[in-house]
Amino acid sequence: MRKLHILSAKPGDRLARPILQENGNVLLGVGVELNERFLNRLQMLGVDMLFVDDPLTEDLEPETAIHDNTRKEAHDAVFKTMNTLKDHPMTKGRTIAPEMGRTFRNVFGQIMQDLVNREDVMVSLTNIQVADGYLFQHSVNVAILSGIMGLARGYSRNQLEELGMGALLYDIGMTRLPKEILNKTVPLTLEERVLMEKHTEEGFNIIRAQHDISLLSAHCAFQHHERYDGTGYPRRLKGDAIHEYAQIVALADVYDALTSPRPHRKRYTPTEAIEFLFAAGNTFFNLDLIQTFCKHISIYPVATTVLLSSGQIGVVALNNPLAVNRPIVRILREADGTPPSQPYQIDLKDSHSLMIVNEM
Repeated sequence: MRKLHILSAKPGDRLARPILQENGNVLLGVGVELNERFLNRLQMLGVDMLFVDDPLTEDLEPETAIHDNTRKEAHDAVFKTMNTLKDHPMTKGRTIAPEMGRTFRNVFGQIMQDLVNREDVMVSLTNIQVADGYLFQHSVNVAILSGIMGLARGYSRNQLEELGMGALLYDIGMTRLPKEILNKTVPLTLEERVLMEKHTEEGFNIIRAQHDISLLSAHCAFQHHERYDGTGYPRRLKGDAIHEYAQIVALADVYDALTSPRPHRKRYTPTEAIEFLFAAGNTFFNLDLIQTFCKHISIYPVATTVLLSSGQIGVVALNNPLAVNRPIVRILREADGTPPSQPYQIDLKDSHSLMIVNEM
């Protein structure tokens, strides 16, 4: 299979991975043959990437960060909790989610079990979902990325749990915002910006009201928009005054947000996102955390279709852990658009004149 942009897909292609609805249920399943109507509808729903079957890459299987069942359970927990809070805006989470702590403790425990059983420490996020499901899927992705960071930092089991609970719930204050603000495609007004920024304190209040969730987990919600140089909100904290859990969640939040399509912009390429993070070192984020983060992220997952600076089109066949932006690429089309006479691969780690310029 291979992952490609929806504009590169064509009628007759068959899905190799399902596309999920907002609630995590399957919209289009594996094996569905795409047609013009499906492709147009998916674009309207905000889907910009697909996994399709391809005989030239049938041996390539992108490794997922966690098992599909684990992701589904995590997504369901976030979806159910956030929608319950949206329907009961005045309860502050005290009576409508009495099992929140136990639910998310179990969910993150399974995420960590999947992560520690991986053969490698590099993680990729390959799930495809309609745009309306972004908030729920985003929380799961942030929890996965934060869990990897916690393991890399040598956190204890208790610390991992505190971090993971905070990472799954850090954006729960968004349930206090009207949908028209969340999905707005033009800049927010000053009044809307003030309202948006209140989600950090709202989230903190919801989480700290739960008797079985650590106050440190609640600080992931409160501080995830603080910035290392003191320019963030709500309290303009600076440097180590921001708890490390919140710093990790903030880093994961920004990376996943940048590499996801949003109503107001296209997704960043992984390389652009990594460059953004490094440019923000010791201003928005602690540079040491950025370096640790980037060592464990597979920015071009196996099966990703890419355009090389030579004009050739290929698919990532294998990652180089010591050079995450220079994988081994299987060439599918030469620069003139013709297929190669014999299949071959290029190791970008050894081909210094070539680089990936975009996903296709």
